[in-house]
Amino acid sequence: MVNVTDGYGSSILGYPRIGPHRELKRALEAYWRGAIPRDELLAVGRDIQERQFSELAATGLTQVPGNTFSFYDHVLDNALLFGAVPKRFEPFRTEMDPLDFYFLMARGRPDLPPLELVRFFGTNYHYRQPELDADTEFSLHPEALLDEFDRAKERGIELRPVVLGPLSLLLLSKAGQVPGEDEFDTLKLLDKLLPAYEQLFEILAKRGSTCVQLDEPAFTSERTPAELAAFEAAYQRLSKAPLRPRMLVTGQYGDFGEALRILAASNVEAIGLDLASYRIRPEELAEIPGIRRKRLYAGVISGQNVWRADRHVTLEYLNQLAQVCPDLVVSTGTTLLHVPYDLLIEYDIIGNVADRLAFAKQKVGEVVSLAKALTDGPSESWRKRPTEVHFKQKHAVRQRVYAVTPDMRTREPYEVRREAQQAKLNLPPVPTTTLGSFPQTGKVRQARYELGQGRLSFDDYKKRIEAEIEATIRLQEDIGLDVLVHGEHERNDMIQYFAELLDGFATTHFGWVQVYGSRCVRPPILYGDVSRPAPMSVEWISYAQSLTDKPVKGMVTGPVTMLARSFVRQDQPLHETADQVALAIRDEVVDLEKAGIAIIQVDEPALREMLPLRPQGRAEYLRWAVGAFRLATSGVKPETQIHTHIGYSGRAEVVEAIEELDCDVTAIVATRSIDWVVKALQADSGTEHRLSHGVGPGVYESRSARIPDIDELDELLTAAAEAITPERLWANPDGGLKTRHYWQLEPSLRNMVAAARRVRRRALERE
Repeated sequence: MVNVTDGYGSSILGYPRIGPHRELKRALEAYWRGAIPRDELLAVGRDIQERQFSELAATGLTQVPGNTFSFYDHVLDNALLFGAVPKRFEPFRTEMDPLDFYFLMARGRPDLPPLELVRFFGTNYHYRQPELDADTEFSLHPEALLDEFDRAKERGIELRPVVLGPLSLLLLSKAGQVPGEDEFDTLKLLDKLLPAYEQLFEILAKRGSTCVQLDEPAFTSERTPAELAAFEAAYQRLSKAPLRPRMLVTGQYGDFGEALRILAASNVEAIGLDLASYRIRPEELAEIPGIRRKRLYAGVISGQNVWRADRHVTLEYLNQLAQVCPDLVVSTGTTLLHVPYDLLIEYDIIGNVADRLAFAKQKVGEVVSLAKALTDGPSESWRKRPTEVHFKQKHAVRQRVYAVTPDMRTREPYEVRREAQQAKLNLPPVPTTTLGSFPQTGKVRQARYELGQGRLSFDDYKKRIEAEIEATIRLQEDIGLDVLVHGEHERNDMIQYFAELLDGFATTHFGWVQVYGSRCVRPPILYGDVSRPAPMSVEWISYAQSLTDKPVKGMVTGPVTMLARSFVRQDQPLHETADQVALAIRDEVVDLEKAGIAIIQVDEPALREMLPLRPQGRAEYLRWAVGAFRLATSGVKPETQIHTHIGYSGRAEVVEAIEELDCDVTAIVATRSIDWVVKALQADSGTEHRLSHGVGPGVYESRSARIPDIDELDELLTAAAEAITPERLWANPDGGLKTRHYWQLEPSLRNMVAAARRVRRRALERE
């Protein structure tokens, strides 16, 4: 261990990996379409790695993480590091190039679905979920990790390899299930997995590695006694490995809970805590037996938001922690994967907002500066405390929030609305629709770019977008969908589009954050009071409705999702900010209704994402989240049908929250997980909470290139139709279709319509 007299250390737990200018995105997409060879893609990856570890070492960090780069997803990388390949992919393992086999698991192909895409701990990031069963065998494949380690060592830089911990690898995986048997417990594979970790440790130690980082984010969620016992047994064993580097075990994304006590009592040398998400009191930390003997990676700099830390408050806290854990390293609470690269390349964020921000590069600077101040005391530049920035409050916005009454969150009873809506819409049983976005063609992106550059007038831009909207309407009519959408061609992103049109948000030009693979977004920055200066979508959707006699859905992003996928102000409670956004969206919904739009979809895919990882606070979160949605949607007449779109979750409290949204139709991501939806629909399921309104359990996986056949879709819809009446069942994809190609989309939707008509026909025959 380093002597504290040498100074306090500094480190981070991970870094963005798409490249400062999205070099990886461009290279990936070029490789996938056959425009560049494999060697060129690999060269781009190596360049990103080498620039990253060289630049981080130059900042003054005393420890630099390694193995944080990925060509698609680090969870998938870790599954392959330990040879965890699902049986359905195994036949292709030896006959394909390793890189193409990796992309096959990540992206699938028409006859082979990819690994499921799952949200990662309430962040904007998604991972490809490994699949494990009782027959899974593990084997070590560390070539990529060791290659990067060796390249850095040649430059005089020792990397600290980052590996997903064994418990989190198993708990984040999907368990295979044998028909007629209970779901397989992935933790039963722990004894088979640990030898591969011990083998990796020995190889790293012989290579000269002095420390390895094991991430265990699964233990910042509520865990069972059996899972905690497995955690304890695993780290007792690993810490006794005969030849290994020092072990740093991190608990990112929240409170490490009981896992902290277990590690403090073990022979693990170092523990990383996300103190930016959960600030443990020094006196509480001091009560944990064994903690004083550990090196503490104090994650005081957030890796999940872009707000600059108050360095004086943070330094005072670090000084208190150092009294408990003298061997202390200043760090980030999580990897910096979830924030943009560099604030300094942004040129038009207003000054009093920019002064409060820190992107990944600036956060590294904060870590180094705090470590130096902790060692040597604050420098001269610290003497004067920065002037605190206050944003001008909008009195009208705040007064409007304070004036909200309970009846503004309430609509007429569902049965009354259902009758009025059917009289107006006259939809058939099992109506078919999509969830909003259609593919963004090169022409659309080019038009948006030229408009932003001032090379295209708005009138000409409008004509191009209207042409795309008309083509989308005609295609949907030809396919036979019952409820149409305008395609969202005018929108760069479901969050950013509205953020650009609402007061209180700032947007970036280069603030890209990886969502998965080559998919990146620019999360807006919600810094002030939110209001809607003018209608945002009414003109586009009204134009689409003018082209057809079929109903066209209005598409608006919900208040909770606007918060979840933005960097949100921290100077007021989230529920107040949510209500401000909800009132702005309420105005949009009412204006859509006035324009003659009979169905309005207010998307809340992030409702489940923001649920606290531990039980404490969940009830309060769901109370205000549901309240914000109802405030946004309760200003319309009974005959106006409100839809929403949410991510899947089998949690009873989330099922209850879906019901409390009081939405007329809820579309749910359920393609791979339809069982819990069917159970929640069944009146005799024995569950306390069930879904009683209209439901569209997404039966077509929108993020896969695979084209489902009619029989498969029929089977899924039939399972749902047996749980409820077909009049309450909708057929739809499980998400937007923005990332698909038309040659994938069109046959998939035609098959979905055909399957829905089968179910509809059988239902009518039974009457």
